[in-house]
Amino acid sequence: MTKPLPKDWILGISPYVPGKSAADDGRPLIKLSANENPLGTGQAARAAFLAATADMATYPDPSASLLREAIAAHHGLDPARVIYGTGSDELLHLAASAYAGPGDEILYVRYGFSVYDIAARRVGATPVVAPDADYATDVDALLASVTEKTRVVFLANPNNPTGTMTPRAEIARLHAGLRPDILFVLDQAYAEYLEADEDDGGLDLARNAANVLVTRTFSKIYGLAAERIGWGYASAEVIDVLHRVRAPFNVTTAGQAAAVAAIGDTAWVDASRAHNARWREWLAGEVASLSNHGLRAVPSKANFLLILFEGALTAEAAMKGLWDEGYATRWLPGQGLPNGLRISIGTEQQTRAVAAKLRAMAEAA
Repeated sequence: MTKPLPKDWILGISPYVPGKSAADDGRPLIKLSANENPLGTGQAARAAFLAATADMATYPDPSASLLREAIAAHHGLDPARVIYGTGSDELLHLAASAYAGPGDEILYVRYGFSVYDIAARRVGATPVVAPDADYATDVDALLASVTEKTRVVFLANPNNPTGTMTPRAEIARLHAGLRPDILFVLDQAYAEYLEADEDDGGLDLARNAANVLVTRTFSKIYGLAAERIGWGYASAEVIDVLHRVRAPFNVTTAGQAAAVAAIGDTAWVDASRAHNARWREWLAGEVASLSNHGLRAVPSKANFLLILFEGALTAEAAMKGLWDEGYATRWLPGQGLPNGLRISIGTEQQTRAVAAKLRAMAEAA
């Protein structure tokens, strides 16, 4: 042996590919590829962030106490059972590493978030993919895919990259069908885009069940993607285990301050939700009007649309055509969707421009 050799399962990982922000020729693009808030960051969060940067020489609060208390107060939770991470991605990795390893299986739905596969392989577990139901979660297929080796089940709701929503009753049915020794991780990165009556009941499950972890993020509706702040809620036992493998000082001082302010700025969140709902439905309507050209939008409850190209215009050609207009979107062949483009909802001007270019390309194909 002449050099260090990585574990075989590490070599099986396909690295995460972030959404493009530049064309292949290096031209900067307006990024509609990463599901960021097109309105930016609220003024309250921005001001709190800037004020907190005055002290950069000392470590942040290792227990993120003010952030945990703010989250708990907003959602009616026990602050001792709130965990925090470098985005919710870190928490997904913590769940996999704490509860699975070689010989175990981690289960998720087809067209699930790409980090699930990475998190499983990173710890030497076997990723198992359950069939979908027209790009949406099929609870029966998930339950049928559970084996004696299953240790973790990941489910994003709303789902990324499809935007589909699994209703509360189905989430409860899925949880009820899982063995108590399986950790059910409900990834709610886009939950703030839902209306109150669309809540999937995940936090209620996490309050009362010993095997449920709900994860959320400040990267989407709160407009804090650059700071990488996520949080989760679970039983005291699960939280204790996750803290054992969590990196120390993982959320910056400024990030904690910005997140606390963002939670309190409900007007900003409400405005962002309303903007997203209006222009998501408008864009979906524009895509529907192009159905005779083979375009179809998967019904979405998130801040993006997955558009399927089933006619003469291909998803790859549409992506490149949108590059020419100055827009980056997410083409998804690596996730088994070579016919799909995921397009984040932008500003009114951006959304109208994308729709007009899609129409021009579809009609010319």
